[in-house]
Amino acid sequence: MTQERAWAGRFGASTAAALDNINKSISFDIALWREDLAGSRAHARMLAATGLLTADDLAAILQGLATVEQEFESGTFAVLPVDEDIHMAVERRLTDLVGEPGKRLHTARSRNDQVATDTRLYVKRASSALVAQLTRLIVMLAERSEAEAETLLPAYTHLQRGMPSTLGHHLLAYAEMLARDVVRIEAAAASADVSPLGSGACAGTSLPIDREMTARALGFSAISANSMDAVSDRDFVADFLYAGAMLMLHLSRWGEEWVLWSTAEFGFLELDDRVTTGSSMMPNKKNPDGAELLRGKAGRTVGNLAGFLTTLKGLPFAYNKDLQEDKEPLFDTHRTLTVSLEVAAVMLDAATFRRDRMAAACTGQIDATDLCERLVRAGEPLRTAHHQTGRLVRMALERGCELRDLPLDAAREHCPRIAPEILAGLSMVGLVNARDVVGGPAPRRVREASRLLLQRWQPRLNEPT
Repeated sequence: MTQERAWAGRFGASTAAALDNINKSISFDIALWREDLAGSRAHARMLAATGLLTADDLAAILQGLATVEQEFESGTFAVLPVDEDIHMAVERRLTDLVGEPGKRLHTARSRNDQVATDTRLYVKRASSALVAQLTRLIVMLAERSEAEAETLLPAYTHLQRGMPSTLGHHLLAYAEMLARDVVRIEAAAASADVSPLGSGACAGTSLPIDREMTARALGFSAISANSMDAVSDRDFVADFLYAGAMLMLHLSRWGEEWVLWSTAEFGFLELDDRVTTGSSMMPNKKNPDGAELLRGKAGRTVGNLAGFLTTLKGLPFAYNKDLQEDKEPLFDTHRTLTVSLEVAAVMLDAATFRRDRMAAACTGQIDATDLCERLVRAGEPLRTAHHQTGRLVRMALERGCELRDLPLDAAREHCPRIAPEILAGLSMVGLVNARDVVGGPAPRRVREASRLLLQRWQPRLNEPT
């Protein structure tokens, strides 16, 4: 059984335990075992095609790698103290299984281009899975939006009631945010879609290799143009971490609103028992833990991004061990996004909207903008109409009534052009229907936007991940 480190020939003493503790990455980069095996298979086949491996060596290596894969899948792969990282662990076990052919696998390859390849493959796989989750969530939002196209809901600015809108329109806003997240995640995947394999440690290799062959085998659309850049480039990781942080910020905003909406003070929705918890002391409590954790976990992903960008700052070419610090933030952000999107989907599916409370909240002179625009249509300049409407709002507040309930004679003291039909037409349903513009909250527009989203995203539900 191989116990010597692959690079030990140059050294006369073992590394200190303290260095081992900080240097070893096997505890976390073992997550790359699928990618490492895929890269090793492609590399081995290329070595055989270019004459650097015999057919017998290739057969032994592929059989050995199949056994290693079975061990990983069954959970029986044993990590040994000598295993510094996933690459050395796989090579060590392969050599234990097949002997000399296992020692030939690393020909024309460095851990520097190997880990860059593995990490790029991981980002592509993670991105594809996240896009699939986002697609399902966008479709759910579009379907729920269409069903709630006529549900009245105040639109808020500064957390103050601003104008009448609809719940369907509000849910579409979440869908639009998530659609932009898909664009960012797919951009990160595209950034990762370049094969560095064959770049070696920093300046390539003198051995006859076929980089295009391995790139094709691994599903990369291009090969890197510069070996020094290839082994030290982690822009794609930063891109993924940025896309992940933005996605979590969006889920955080959604979670914050639903924390507020589920309070007795708002009472706009009731969250299902599946996404809430109770109190160990207060029997009456139903806590929106799912929504709160969507809000709270955003901090992890923002921290992962900021920390990794700081790691990259000032690194010289080419590879430096600092780059090992890309794995934990990458894996953590991926896990965080995965579980958060799962919770968001359950939270949406489990929500019971209190339409009566939402409609009842459409009060407090939130029809003032519509009154102002009606005065504009009657001939008043916008600034004059705005000033006059503000005076009417003050009057309504003093009288404790809505704008539509003001006496006409009193209203005309501040607004000579006001007519009975202007005040009488200030019904919430009518005002929402009047906002019949693309991107607006009119039920017709909400249904139209929901169906467009479904046309765009539903076909993607069946795409392979």
